[in-house]
Amino acid sequence: MTFVRYEHADGVARITLADGGNGNPVHLDSVAELHAAVRSAQRDGARVVVLAAEGRFFSVGGDLGAFAGADDVQAFIDDLAEALHRVVSELVRSEAIVVTVVQGTAAGAGFPLAAVGDIVLAADSAKFSLAYTKVGLSPDGGSSLLVHSLGLHRTLRLAILGDLLTAQEAYDAGLVARVVPADELAATAEQVVSTLAAGSASANAAAKRLLREVVAPAPETALRKESLSIRALAGSPDGREGVAAFVEKRAPKFGG
Repeated sequence: MTFVRYEHADGVARITLADGGNGNPVHLDSVAELHAAVRSAQRDGARVVVLAAEGRFFSVGGDLGAFAGADDVQAFIDDLAEALHRVVSELVRSEAIVVTVVQGTAAGAGFPLAAVGDIVLAADSAKFSLAYTKVGLSPDGGSSLLVHSLGLHRTLRLAILGDLLTAQEAYDAGLVARVVPADELAATAEQVVSTLAAGSASANAAAKRLLREVVAPAPETALRKESLSIRALAGSPDGREGVAAFVEKRAPKFGG
């Protein structure tokens, strides 16, 4: 099965999460294909990278069923987090301008993956949710970098209370660049991509590099801390209980 599609033409690389029937979950195979697509965009010299998704969800986040079935859940989650973080790091460091197109809910690791875009476009029905603590885990995938876009206390609220962030709220916070009706999202994305593709690739890359380095000069440090944190919690009683409860569709009983 193909989890990620890749196309390149006229300096624009299009990466599409293509497991929409399952909610585009984040697992080792899908992340491997996503990483391969990002590397292809680099080899093709793409000036713009478009990251979009099929189906109702941009991404439901990590495949908790796979977590529950892992023989060594800590090693499994560490491998997955580190693989995803390589993708995030390469997109952040890329000379290409990354445009994410969010047509539905981006949950768990899907949230920071949607937010990795230099330009984030969203349908008015899109929603963003971290929700890690609801299953006894801490955020990964670049979630800690959201503080730079959303502010500390809004990000704390999303991480700890598990609140949903609507597309309009994400726009008001500065994370999302455009919010449009769902049936206008594709056309809006094409307009933005056309503008970027027609611009100066070197000037755009320099602007991206300068501005991103001001707010996060060492994003890999934050990503590694996320990996270590979620790995530790995955092996904890609360982490095991949270994942098991999710799979069994019941309320978790955390011990603290």
